[in-house]
Amino acid sequence: MSGTNADTETEASVSTQSTWRDFLDEIRYNPLTLAGTLIVAFLFAVAIVGPVLTPYDPTSQDLANGLQPPSLAHPFGTDQLGRDMLTRIVYGARFSLGIAIAVTSIRVVLGTTVGLVAGYVGGWVDEFLMRLVDIQLAFPGLILALVIAGVLGPSLRNVMIALAIVGWATYARVVRGNVLSVKERDYVAASRLLGTPPRRITKRHLLPNAINPVIVLATLNLGTVVLATAGLSFLGLGAQPPTPEWGTMLASGRNHLRDAWWIVNIPGVAIMLTVLGFNLLGDGLRDTLDPKQQSRLEEI
Repeated sequence: MSGTNADTETEASVSTQSTWRDFLDEIRYNPLTLAGTLIVAFLFAVAIVGPVLTPYDPTSQDLANGLQPPSLAHPFGTDQLGRDMLTRIVYGARFSLGIAIAVTSIRVVLGTTVGLVAGYVGGWVDEFLMRLVDIQLAFPGLILALVIAGVLGPSLRNVMIALAIVGWATYARVVRGNVLSVKERDYVAASRLLGTPPRRITKRHLLPNAINPVIVLATLNLGTVVLATAGLSFLGLGAQPPTPEWGTMLASGRNHLRDAWWIVNIPGVAIMLTVLGFNLLGDGLRDTLDPKQQSRLEEI
């Protein structure tokens, strides 16, 4: 058994190295994947080091300099309260990416756990869990998140809870489908006959075979969570002023579309580039990790 485990770990290591080489080749030969990778890398760099470089406070008001167009002092202009737009965009990246990562992580953990249990245990447990999944998927995701956020009250924390609740079911369905396929293979049956504990079978055989589509779906979901968060904040259910969140910035500038175009357009472009970057990166990862998978993964 120890030799078999060592062989399994060696194969997993070789497979991981091969996957990284395939992805690097995908970046090298696919300009869209390269563009998505660069966009995402730039966004994370801005979120991490950007606030250190900007000299302004994102919430500090300077009414005398309100609605100033882009200039050397304010490259993205100022809003109606004289706040520097570049600073607020940079800090907004922290909120948007942080929320997207937190929400997607919760979805992945919850959905993967449900999918593994349903697929491996089967029987009435599978039936019960999949009916919960069907009920959740029966509701339009963004509408359900809107209702949950409205009931809980306006705040970024409640938006995170709402988006996490409505997005886990897709992961559960994807993982369950892979587990049902893998658990009938000979090496899994042999492990069961040898008395290997279910937790060990799940860790060594089921989860590694189900993780690739989960990674692809999670990457694509990062962009949709950014978009959904901005949408809920725009409606007043997410971040509240003066928090420098992109959706809140859009809402505060909607009355200045004619006289200060930069207040709305610049946050809008930031959201668009973020979603585009994650979508392009997700497509590249899909081609590398799961080339047979069709691009019909469900999103909220």
